[in-house]
Amino acid sequence: MPEGPSVRKFQLLTSPFVGQVVAKVGGSSRKINVNDLNALRLQDSQVHGKNLYLAFVAAEGPLGPPAEETVLQREAASGGGSPAQEGQEQVCAPQDEELQELHHSRAEPPDAAEDRGNWLRVHFGLFGSIRANEFSRAKKANKRGDWKDPTPRLVLHFESGGFLVFYNCRMHWCSSPRADPASDILSVEFHRGRALDALRAPNPICYTLLDQRYFSGLGNIIKNEILYLAKIHPLTRGSLLPLSDLERLLDCAVRFSADWLHSKLHGKGLHRQIYQKEQCPLGHPVMKETLGPSGGFKRLTWWCPQCQPAVL
Repeated sequence: MPEGPSVRKFQLLTSPFVGQVVAKVGGSSRKINVNDLNALRLQDSQVHGKNLYLAFVAAEGPLGPPAEETVLQREAASGGGSPAQEGQEQVCAPQDEELQELHHSRAEPPDAAEDRGNWLRVHFGLFGSIRANEFSRAKKANKRGDWKDPTPRLVLHFESGGFLVFYNCRMHWCSSPRADPASDILSVEFHRGRALDALRAPNPICYTLLDQRYFSGLGNIIKNEILYLAKIHPLTRGSLLPLSDLERLLDCAVRFSADWLHSKLHGKGLHRQIYQKEQCPLGHPVMKETLGPSGGFKRLTWWCPQCQPAVL
């Protein structure tokens, strides 16, 4: 699924539409009634970790801050992260993908119809994306040999003539964003001390890195890449590593995430060193295995046994 840097780029695609009124809607989503968005004004757009939040109000309602004044755009121009706003009242709880990553099984209570809130939470699945003023087209034939374009979950046409298209994502209404800037690896408020405490736990380090309570926005690609950059075996227990190694791993996480976002904003691809590779940059054979906590969600993990030796 898209990781923090990708979702922040999606947010930038929505920002120019803040303040505009929805003129027509479409899409295949069954989680929400897409027609409810007709004639509403997009008031705000925020990103927290791997989630995008869109605020809608009645067209005659207050506009809120103009799109060009959003925090993310100001910081994108300066190369920084995005400080998040602490949500209050009822918050949007994580859904299936995040529950698996967190290894916490919590039921999400449905929003009451009469108090659903005006924030639309968007969580992207595998290959989920947003496009502005264009539709995604099939790049190859499916198993039946048909060239079928992807089906949008939501299409928002605005009075200005522009439109946004959402693919492979889950959406639901809530009263405020679930926001913890201290856990967001791309936020200027990211709490290194709390993250280091989490890494010191006697758990395999690759499990801890995917815990969104401490590393919001960090996903499987970032996990694999930073473990290689820090020369740490994915199954090493954090309690066995010296503080200097954990500090270096944390530096790699922040730097790699920021560099990936910078590359995305400038239309450049990601230079992967270990993820989905057969050899590391030094030419050593790479191991691949599905790793995860017992009874929890497991993710494909790549590592070099020579560059990332096991710590017993």
